[in-house]
Amino acid sequence: MTEWNERQTQTQTFPPYATDPEPLTGTPGHGDPWVPPSQPSPSPGRGPRRGVRTYVAVAALAGLLGGAAGAGLVEATDGGSGSDPAAATSLAAGAPQGTGGSGSGSAASQAVERVAADVLPSVVSIQVQTPSGGGEGSGVVISPDGLILTNNHVVEGEQAIRVTFNNGRSTSAQVVGTDPVTDLAVVRARGVSGLKQATLGDSSQLQPGEQVVAIGSPLGLEGTVTSGIVSALNRPVRTGSADVSQAATSTVIDAIQTDAAINPGNSGGPLVNLQGQVVGINSAIASLGSSAGGQSGSIGLGFSIPIDQARYIAKQLIDNGSAVHAQLGVGVSVQDAPSGGAVIASVNPGTAAAQAGLQRGDVITKVDSRSVDGGDALIAAVRSHQPGDTVRLTYHRGGSAHTVSVRLHSDG
Repeated sequence: MTEWNERQTQTQTFPPYATDPEPLTGTPGHGDPWVPPSQPSPSPGRGPRRGVRTYVAVAALAGLLGGAAGAGLVEATDGGSGSDPAAATSLAAGAPQGTGGSGSGSAASQAVERVAADVLPSVVSIQVQTPSGGGEGSGVVISPDGLILTNNHVVEGEQAIRVTFNNGRSTSAQVVGTDPVTDLAVVRARGVSGLKQATLGDSSQLQPGEQVVAIGSPLGLEGTVTSGIVSALNRPVRTGSADVSQAATSTVIDAIQTDAAINPGNSGGPLVNLQGQVVGINSAIASLGSSAGGQSGSIGLGFSIPIDQARYIAKQLIDNGSAVHAQLGVGVSVQDAPSGGAVIASVNPGTAAAQAGLQRGDVITKVDSRSVDGGDALIAAVRSHQPGDTVRLTYHRGGSAHTVSVRLHSDG
């Protein structure tokens, strides 16, 4: 095991930064002025009332495979409505692709300034009221008429939602759809038009070392901009339940790792490349642990959901209110193999795995050219695809290596 595993570094999602449980006021649907509840001064140990904390998923538990002024409520200038719901959103096919690359020195600083000025108008603060109190997260505008992409855990259990735009205007919002498996959600701000929608890039073009910018509302501090680099790609990170029986709906992110400072309240905000394109949705941080009831801040290990996956899930949420995911079909019975890889303990009849001839005891070591070093790595690799995609698995059986093509099924 790596030193990272031996220390049992923890990951924690960012539930909305906790606020006093005051009611949300104002008239819904009119972009009415609203003053958020008073925020306490950020201090160590001050954390959310709702939280999930588990281990970084490099060798973890078994599981089922399965943008600064001028924003806000103005006349429409970026897109419009049409018969295709996706056509007026950032999710439409043909959205600009990421081109990679990064700057250095003062040039890099100037690039970050340009990115912030461009993207801040598309980033919102999300205030949520729940039965146990209230909190705050972040989101990114994906349509001029108010569709906003965020994390599922930001709006989970909501009784009322309020979104505040970069110009200080706010309005109520409602959930369009949620997906706990990928920790994504879409909400719609009521009574708005002409919002500046973010440009979504291509996360498959990211490279380790590339400079990125994170924008959001850490600890309730709206419009915060931080920068860093892409530290790693395809990092399997579990942020859902550690209970194997709940693996079907546990969140295992095929994450972009970054050292850009992201903290509680950044949840759902964008990770952006130097072309001003959203390449990820910030979702979790690694933590060395904290005292009971507290929550640690950034230690330079943040994780974002790749926008390629988020785009696919968000379109389903807008169209259907829910989402389906690619599935191999080995139930909750995939585990870490002692020598590396993911060992299958059972294969469900009629599934993609069964049709491909996989058997109990097979150890999967690759999905296409991507190495698999454990159960969660296999889950993340499979879920990074779409139902109907064909992947090539490398597995070991009886001391021999084999390859097989598998057409992934849907869990819906």
